[in-house]
Amino acid sequence: MANNNIDVTTIPGYGMDADPENEPTYPMKHYTGDDHNRINYERSVQQPQTVEILQSTERPAITTVFGTSVPPSGLSGAIRRYAFKHSEDRYRHWLPLIFADRINVFEGVIEDLRKGHVPNVFAERGWKVEMKHNAVGFLSKLAITALVTAAIVTTVTRKK
Repeated sequence: MANNNIDVTTIPGYGMDADPENEPTYPMKHYTGDDHNRINYERSVQQPQTVEILQSTERPAITTVFGTSVPPSGLSGAIRRYAFKHSEDRYRHWLPLIFADRINVFEGVIEDLRKGHVPNVFAERGWKVEMKHNAVGFLSKLAITALVTAAIVTTVTRKK
């Protein structure tokens, strides 16, 4: 492929944001003067890393502030570690993260039961509100879940 040099002055709007004197949002925006000093800021103090932080392969350092309330653990943590080995532009990154979230729900229920706390699934899943505001959808989901569960139980317990 040939490298064709293009005269950028012939492209309408090219580089319009490069000139701080040419502010296209001026009438709508309250200009403070600090808008063009974004790159000259003092970085905040790094939050201490007290738990495992999963880091993107596309960023050289961890963010200044991050969540520590639910560090990766168990099967969902292993799936998350796998996902973070892959680039964010791949399904190999996002689908395992979604799957890990679903598994983490079950891990939480198991952990609650292990500690002697029976979770109120009806309240925690918002079923009361859904029944009030989306009764048809809720009953449809309930019927489909019952049919799928019955089919699985029938298939598993059927004598050969």
